[in-house]
Amino acid sequence: METFWFVVLVVMLATYIVLDGYDFGAGIVHLFVAKNDEERKAVTNAIGPFWDANEVWLIASGGVLFFAFPTLYASSFSGFYLPLMLVLWLLIFRAVGLELRGQLHNRLWERVWDTAFGMASLLLALFFGAALGNVVRGVNLGMVENGVSQQEAPYFFLPLWNPTFDPLAAHQGIIDWFTIVLGVVSVLSLSIHGANWIILKTNSTINARLRPLIFKLNVILLLLVIASALLWHYVRPVAISNFKQYYWLWIFPVIAVIGLLGQFRIRAFKKDYSGFICSSLFIVGSFGSTAASMFPNLLPSTNSINPSLTVHNASANAYGLSAGLSWFIVAAILVIVYFIIQFRVFKGKLDDVGYGEH
Repeated sequence: METFWFVVLVVMLATYIVLDGYDFGAGIVHLFVAKNDEERKAVTNAIGPFWDANEVWLIASGGVLFFAFPTLYASSFSGFYLPLMLVLWLLIFRAVGLELRGQLHNRLWERVWDTAFGMASLLLALFFGAALGNVVRGVNLGMVENGVSQQEAPYFFLPLWNPTFDPLAAHQGIIDWFTIVLGVVSVLSLSIHGANWIILKTNSTINARLRPLIFKLNVILLLLVIASALLWHYVRPVAISNFKQYYWLWIFPVIAVIGLLGQFRIRAFKKDYSGFICSSLFIVGSFGSTAASMFPNLLPSTNSINPSLTVHNASANAYGLSAGLSWFIVAAILVIVYFIIQFRVFKGKLDDVGYGEH
């Protein structure tokens, strides 16, 4: 059952990244690419009916984490307390920016909330990439100093950064050069993803500029993906034992490569959904590859005193995991039905939705 709930958690997080990821990317496009109110309105129209529903996947993933892996939940929410508070405030500012922008038709008022929406989207993409970097790199579980644990084995606390910005330092920080690289990869990936969503859901004049921009960003993304893979191996040698034992896991890297290379054909695609499918494949394949390579680890330990948190030592008891299955099935059916209805209601182009207008 532990493995089942691990797969459920990975699928839910991947779904969240794909769905709310295009929201973040659209916010970045809104900040840097949209040149006038017409184009900014097109961006908000594209995500307006969806963004709040998409964020439910983050809450639901936190619920599954709390239920299935309570030790990991307690450890992570205490150790990553500072960045989690920042993420919470960024989510608030992003939502407030979308909702309050149209409440008052004043140039200064609109610019303030446009900036809040765009900057919050950019920083959220950066922080979520850095968060993945922290999980990949591992943390000093138990806060070991000179071979002695200062805390109980599963617990830790990280400041926002350490003076050296070195991921291999004894005293780590949330932000170092390795997590920043993964954060930049996240920003580029979600910017491309959001741009593809805008192309899919609007006929705005911005679309003509987004296609060549996606191509250019994808060149940088390809180089950074290669660099981040090498840096990952330097920081924590990439475990490929799972891929050697289960050859079917190679489907995830293959999916990521197909999506990444497919985005280079963005200017040749005849269908607007083609680019969005490619960016979704890259996100799902990359995240799936990371999860597959780490399994059964959930949060690696950087010291030899306290063991890593795994699907086995961080999970709830067998009875609880089995009992939760019935409720999960009911909830999954309700969520799937809801999203089917939502996407059917708001299918096609959304240029005339008029989201946020008062």
